[in-house]
Amino acid sequence: MGIKVVTALLLATLLAGCAGAPDGPQRPPARNTGAAINQTPQGRACLASLGTAQANFTPLPDRFFGAGCATQGTVRLDWLQGDAGRLAITNLGPVSCPLALAMQNWVRFGVDRAARQILGSPLARIETMGSYSCRNVAGTRRLSAHATANAVDIAAFRLADGRRISVLGDWNATSPQIRAFLRTIRDSACKRFGTVLTPEYNAAHRDHLHLETSAMRPLCR
Repeated sequence: MGIKVVTALLLATLLAGCAGAPDGPQRPPARNTGAAINQTPQGRACLASLGTAQANFTPLPDRFFGAGCATQGTVRLDWLQGDAGRLAITNLGPVSCPLALAMQNWVRFGVDRAARQILGSPLARIETMGSYSCRNVAGTRRLSAHATANAVDIAAFRLADGRRISVLGDWNATSPQIRAFLRTIRDSACKRFGTVLTPEYNAAHRDHLHLETSAMRPLCR
């Protein structure tokens, strides 16, 4: 068999191997650069404060997903600390350390104590709708604070006596105590977060409290 024939056969085989190959990913894979949060004075100070507050957390590697979406200086919160013990938190992804610290202080000094004083039962669990999500603010081309893990959506609160208080079902509850509880914790959140959005803001927030730390201007609605 001549050299030209062998070359032609090899070329045909290579081309056949490429046929039907799937397209590459539309977005570059996440780049992992290691947990850089403990490499800066601000990061170390935040982790120290979170430890002093007795929250249970793990520093996470920095990751970059493209299109401005990233999780830098984040932690995983396993549980928060209340006055009398651990407070569970569900469905939560990575959160920036400042957001985690604001949540810890709000949950303990705002939510747990309000539950005891207004509803007569301590808090047991916070139910969230998540934190990190690579998306824009609805109806805009502006990147959401969720895209950098600087926001969390809170859906409901489970009390130690078994009651579940949800934003969707109880924001306008017939019980004046439940309404007072939800508005008290809203007011407490507004002292600790840059942006707090509730069902009174728009229909998109009818089922959760949006809490974020990265706002340029304070907003409490």
